Amino acid sequence: MALKTWFVTGATAGIGRSVTEELLAAGHKVVATARRPEALAELAGQYPEQLWTMALDVTDTAVLRTVVDRAFAELGRIDVIFSNAGRGAVGAAEELSDAVIDDQIAVNLTAPIQLLRAALPHLRAQGGGRFIQLSTMGSQITTPGASMYHASKWGLEGFMESVIGEVAAFGVGITMIEPGVIRTTFGANLDVAEPLPAYASGPVGQMHQYLATTDNITASAPGDPKKVATAIISSADTTPAPRRLALGSDAYNGIKDALNGRLTELEAGREIAHSTDF
Repeated sequence: MALKTWFVTGATAGIGRSVTEELLAAGHKVVATARRPEALAELAGQYPEQLWTMALDVTDTAVLRTVVDRAFAELGRIDVIFSNAGRGAVGAAEELSDAVIDDQIAVNLTAPIQLLRAALPHLRAQGGGRFIQLSTMGSQITTPGASMYHASKWGLEGFMESVIGEVAAFGVGITMIEPGVIRTTFGANLDVAEPLPAYASGPVGQMHQYLATTDNITASAPGDPKKVATAIISSADTTPAPRRLALGSDAYNGIKDALNGRLTELEAGREIAHSTDF
């Protein structure tokens, strides 16, 4: 594997942290960004010649552009952008506050869009590169109680898939990573809405009850964060860039079932679809 320079958002925890650690251990250079870059001090001390840390709140578009420009200026070339930062929210649609809805869109949808837009002029100028977007199996399937999380991820994949065709001629590849549930701290950082009694006996109410009685909802998850990180890093050397990469047996099975279900529904409406032509 050729040594590369990576730019990673949300590098202090979860998949972002695992990818950063695996990259450094393999000899790659990493620009690691986070709201609290001091949390990377230990890694910086261990890899002083390979790791650059920068403060970044991905929802601040002006700062995001400045940080991206600075990273390319200081390192000369960045081969891979790993857009990892994101958050989850749980609650029925009418339980969610306006602030949480705005936050899900800002962090999970607008920020990655603006990161790609900020990076593209540099990637084009250097003759290509990779943009790897952390998505989720929840971009293909849905769960009651996670409507805004799904909305942000489904929207993000629509954007990324469209841009793939725009930038291929410049040597820029885009990959959407769709992991299942992984043993990270993601579950501990969920924004949980205040429950409404009307939903208590349904699936959202059951979700609230589960979250209230479980300290770490990902403790027994099937996904291994180290193996996920290795697969993400390896994807950067796959040519052409895979459009999507499902990681985890739960992701594979869930996405396959969802796609088969949608095809069945589409076929059921075939005659109606054709009947509306001139």
